[in-house]
Amino acid sequence: MPYHLRSTMKRAWLAPALLMTYAVAFGWRALGGGLLVFDDHPGQLYRVAHAITLGLAPWRLNPGWWAGYAELQYYPPGFAWLGALIHQATLGALAPATVYRAMLWLAWLLPGAATYALLRRVLGDPWLALPGAFVALTLSAGCRSGVEEGLRWGLVAARLGWGVLPVLAWSLLRWAEGAARPPLASAALVAAVTLLHPAHAPAAAALVLLAAAHAAPRRRRLVEGGLVVALGFGLASVWLLPLVAHLGMALPLAWQDVSPAALGWRIVSQPILIALALLGLAGWRLGSPGLAPGGRWLLALAPTMSVLVVLDALGAAPLGMRWLPADRLLDGLHLALVLGGAAGFASVASRVARPVIAALLALALCVPLAWGPEEPGLSLWPGARQWPKENEVVPGLRMDALWDAIRRAPAGRVLFVRSGVPLDWRPEWWRPHTHITALTPLRAGRSMLGGTFTHPSPVAGLVYAGSVANRPLTVLAEQRDGRTLFGRPLEQLDPNTFNRLARAFAISTVIALAEDAGRSPFLEDNRAFENRSRIGSFNVFVAREPRPEPTATGPQRWRVEVPPARAPGWLPVPIAYSPLWVARTGQARLGVRPDDLGLLEVELPPGTASVELEHRPGVAEWAGVGLSLLSLAVLAVAAIRRRRYA
Repeated sequence: MPYHLRSTMKRAWLAPALLMTYAVAFGWRALGGGLLVFDDHPGQLYRVAHAITLGLAPWRLNPGWWAGYAELQYYPPGFAWLGALIHQATLGALAPATVYRAMLWLAWLLPGAATYALLRRVLGDPWLALPGAFVALTLSAGCRSGVEEGLRWGLVAARLGWGVLPVLAWSLLRWAEGAARPPLASAALVAAVTLLHPAHAPAAAALVLLAAAHAAPRRRRLVEGGLVVALGFGLASVWLLPLVAHLGMALPLAWQDVSPAALGWRIVSQPILIALALLGLAGWRLGSPGLAPGGRWLLALAPTMSVLVVLDALGAAPLGMRWLPADRLLDGLHLALVLGGAAGFASVASRVARPVIAALLALALCVPLAWGPEEPGLSLWPGARQWPKENEVVPGLRMDALWDAIRRAPAGRVLFVRSGVPLDWRPEWWRPHTHITALTPLRAGRSMLGGTFTHPSPVAGLVYAGSVANRPLTVLAEQRDGRTLFGRPLEQLDPNTFNRLARAFAISTVIALAEDAGRSPFLEDNRAFENRSRIGSFNVFVAREPRPEPTATGPQRWRVEVPPARAPGWLPVPIAYSPLWVARTGQARLGVRPDDLGLLEVELPPGTASVELEHRPGVAEWAGVGLSLLSLAVLAVAAIRRRRYA
């Protein structure tokens, strides 16, 4: 073997080693030293704890937030499920917080590692694969799955699902090169992407169909690709089908401007994205001599995702279909630009320099391209105090003392007037903050309203905007903090109105920030609540009598005691309505319905002393289970047949 080839092979390990060394150093500084609690992270940990304690069934009602909500039915459950599986695999040896920290490392590393593996296979050179993998690892640039939003802010399920997309592309390479049959693993990966972050599902489907169309016979292969995508969605039906059936129970989160002009600006305002797009165009025009034949289809992903984003922006939003907003589809376009840019870089580099020199030069150019107007294009190093940990925030905010005061308060729910707690004293709503109050059910054993990131439950809609109607939430909870509560300005919410709502929701404790003092007459002039204490920046108001909630009697079962003098008719219950409620007294099944506050009402016959409630799966839930099992059986049979006839 010639010396220069032996030397190149010996140095092949150096490029991935550089990438991994950098990734570990960044991760150690950003994620080491404790549990990350910036912004949405406490709420994401809460959902992992939900899956660990209540089980994997997505329809399980969690009474801790928003008067009760099936958290994993109306939010993609994949991240929480993975956490629960890790917890079970270690026989419970790892606490939920430890599991969550491990999953943050996975979410941080996977996009870079998977993109490197894909580009190494497609470009055929470890150094040519390095710049694209580095960009995938560090990209922010307004991408929901990037480092800034996906990792630092806490949109971790989006980032993890984004990292699975290059794994899916890697699994499709042999088929794109002309293999006779699509890989069965690709269906499982489509399901994984869907369960982690369904906004990435169009990108996953596009990858499968583009790989199918890359070789002949195209018609048959496109049919096979469509079956792979359908099988992936079938595997995810245990969550997907009930979600569609009960979509009215989830308010669309649509606070971003999704006009084509706004979406276009989010791309062209980021220098790194412009550079990637130009490199992708160079790859199209010059061709990519180092690009494997089975990888050329990846160049078509960027125009495909561009078309999907534009169609969504022009069609879905005007038609009122806000559950898959175009700004979330942009993440797939970001990845497509990275892959196309990597191919274009390889095309240019092969003409001007040795791969190692070209790669190092490209990495150096990432520094000036890291700038961005609102957030960095590339997050190259974690800034000081930008990644706050629980062991810093809890003592600083005196959260342990607050949770202890909540435990000692009269029975009932806790209402947090704000969604989060600021971490500095700037007045802007977007100042650094934490939703660490979302951990109150775990840390204090009390259910709560408020105190979480923007939430899709109808009861959350009532607290935000004063209505449980299924309308898009176009304003973030943080933007309402210190301004409104139950859809009214704080200054205009009177004690009588608040007391009616507090009784309905069994609120016995209210936590307000000191900076809201003097603007909250519903508390300060309210004889039904007393200002019990001041803890750090929190004012604690406590009802003068307990407000009991339904009593838990077993898994997904509760009992409601009926007042002795209660007349027959509809009984309001301080727990949120769900279409899966079953109410009984003795052997008789009772009627249920939602009231105008989004709470449950039960129809009482004469002489009822108590009502037994059960939250259990219905037709859509069992149909979803059946379709997932059927899809799994089809996948297993196909795998057995392939092995038999191999």
